[in-house]
Amino acid sequence: MMDAKPADVRGPQEPWRDPSAVPLIEIRDVVKTFGNFVAVDDVWLDIYPREFFALLGPSGCGKTTLLRMLAGFETPTSGSIRIDGVDMSAVPPYRRPVNMMFQSYALFPHMTVEQNISFGLKQEGMGRSEIADRVAAMLGLVELTDFARRKPHQLSGGQKQRVALARALVKRPKVLLLDEPLGALDRRLREQTQFELVNIQESLGITFIIVTHDQDEAMTVSTRIAIMDRGRTVQVGTPGEIYEYPNSLYVSQFIGEVNIFESRVVEAGKDHVTVFSPEADTTIFADRGLDAVPGQEVYAAIRPEKMSIAKTPPEDAGHNCISGTVFDIGYLGSISVYHVRLANGTKVKVTTANRHRFVERPITWDDPVWVWWPPAASVILLA
Repeated sequence: MMDAKPADVRGPQEPWRDPSAVPLIEIRDVVKTFGNFVAVDDVWLDIYPREFFALLGPSGCGKTTLLRMLAGFETPTSGSIRIDGVDMSAVPPYRRPVNMMFQSYALFPHMTVEQNISFGLKQEGMGRSEIADRVAAMLGLVELTDFARRKPHQLSGGQKQRVALARALVKRPKVLLLDEPLGALDRRLREQTQFELVNIQESLGITFIIVTHDQDEAMTVSTRIAIMDRGRTVQVGTPGEIYEYPNSLYVSQFIGEVNIFESRVVEAGKDHVTVFSPEADTTIFADRGLDAVPGQEVYAAIRPEKMSIAKTPPEDAGHNCISGTVFDIGYLGSISVYHVRLANGTKVKVTTANRHRFVERPITWDDPVWVWWPPAASVILLA
């Protein structure tokens, strides 16, 4: 298949930045309760045509419940859901312009691949010729033409996943809902299939909404991500925005690795903020403004890969510079992870690309080192 296009490129593919763009899906003040338990709490979302939108969060955060309300399998306790301008409150699942792909795939074991894909079309009474054309097109799209006569038990996990995808897409829904669709695949196959999903979605132009708890998966496939926590959406943005500019301590720690230092504001302006962190025992400077006052408690978040590490300090050592001792090293092939202990006991994680062989590494255990980072790497978060 063709190489996947980056999902976070700014440009005409970003209708959410266009005030005149009309959402395909409008979720307004949606609440879902089960007895006294609030599964989804006051969710507002706009999802646009051709988006690959991810609902990301830990187990129990409400993402699957929200997906099931889009499908019509659950009814909102309050609020509304509109798809293509139509209020879905009175529309049963089988009349909605959506289809859903489940993690279990739910293939019919006694049917061939071709029969599994065509099942929904036959149920609708579609003509034999059109069914054949659609199924052939789908088999080609998911690269299973040579497997049309096989039954599910004769397929690999990845092939079963593609059959389930083809069956969901053959009815040409306006929206495809994917509930942890890659959870049953091993890591290598899951990573490969993520890019296949992106390519299929782009070629068909159908809006995909995926539910996942896998941060890497959401970052790989989606145009935008809604991070959920205890039934609420806590941040919505592109993968780059979510990773580089988290809006809370929760988001910064949920996505990727991060060093967090408790700090107090020294100075805050429109385009910069300076804080002092007793944990890091240094002044931290960020080149983005913050609405805060001197003395206010905040957190400084720095990604490990944004940091530099060496045995000698940088020439302009000042802000954003700390020293310590290497107490552990993780070798992960393409990168190494250095664990540095500061004089006050604070632990810092730094990752570097392995440009040298392992035996030639310039820094090793128990080495005294300096760690520093640029102002753009400092993200200051309100406590």
